[in-house]
Amino acid sequence: MKFETKVIHAGIHSDPSTGAVMTPIFQTSTYEQKAPGKHKGYEYARTQNPTREVLQNNLAALENGKFGICFSSGLAAMDAIIKLLKQGDEVVSVNDLYGGSYRLLTKVYEQFGIESRFISMAKPNEIGAQLNKHTKLVWIETPTNPMLNLVDIKQVVKKVKEVNSRIIVCVDNTFASPYLQNPLDLGADLVLHSATKYINGHSDVILGAVITSKPKLAEKLYFIQNATGAIPGPQDCFLTIRGIKTLHIRVERACKNAKKIARFLLTHPKVNKVYYPGFKDHPGHKIAKAQMRDFGAMVSFDLKSESFADAKKVLSNTKIFTLAESLGGVESLIGHPPSMTHGSIPKEDRLKVGMTDTLMRLSVGIENVDDLIQDLERALTKL
Repeated sequence: MKFETKVIHAGIHSDPSTGAVMTPIFQTSTYEQKAPGKHKGYEYARTQNPTREVLQNNLAALENGKFGICFSSGLAAMDAIIKLLKQGDEVVSVNDLYGGSYRLLTKVYEQFGIESRFISMAKPNEIGAQLNKHTKLVWIETPTNPMLNLVDIKQVVKKVKEVNSRIIVCVDNTFASPYLQNPLDLGADLVLHSATKYINGHSDVILGAVITSKPKLAEKLYFIQNATGAIPGPQDCFLTIRGIKTLHIRVERACKNAKKIARFLLTHPKVNKVYYPGFKDHPGHKIAKAQMRDFGAMVSFDLKSESFADAKKVLSNTKIFTLAESLGGVESLIGHPPSMTHGSIPKEDRLKVGMTDTLMRLSVGIENVDDLIQDLERALTKL
């Protein structure tokens, strides 16, 4: 099946008990057993839930994987992956990543003896020299949050596996969504999503997912899912299944809007830099063109002014772009990563990757693009 058909049909069947076309919400905590151990495949809802099972199968199909494992949030999904490691192991991560991911690695797991190092992955040929006998997980985020840098997944995986084939490579695919990018096809072992974002797409669910084609990794992750219990509820699973059905249409429209908005910002006299992989002079443009179906709907920019107060004038004066955290919904959002999503990263580290005090991040939605441009124009006139 092509992607547009997968979102509606892959892993999804009419309910056998009623014929319902839409997957029912199985709002139950437990299941009847005819005798101890004799049941219909379901024992306890932390371990199995039919609504969650359908979502997991659907997500696996969208990423061309074999196994989907859902969690209560994107960070819960990441937490499960790190639990594949043990004391003394090391994570090597891209140095431009979501602030919550950075916080989990440095503030939670370092105290349990799992160290993390953050490096540039702009030159895959140099990755091998950054790994050592303790490296057990390589963490890729591409496009990165919020600087929209690109990592060549195929080349990084190749160089990592040349050093040690047992090192797990995971790609956080949240910014791209399965519609634009499929890391498993490029050699990654695991792909992670904050399904809160583009996958659900309606800003009404918190949910995470991991997809893989490796049976042993899947078995361990299913065990962790059950043993630690960070599962999504059936209502959230249902809403996510519903959101997925329009994923391709939503992302396609949002990408078209983002292109026009990025071009508008590029010529604005009060804007300093615009970060958008669709520009030919973007350092990751060729990589994005090779491994993505489009350039995404995220755009970051900063001001010629270096004053946070000026950034706040813009942030506080949009009417259609909502000032809020998160991304990937049908509505357009504007945010200030240094004080919001990436506040947990030290300022000196933020500045190293170009995250100035006036950097703003747009999650472009599916509204009329002319209205969105006028909204930004009005806000920028406040400077």
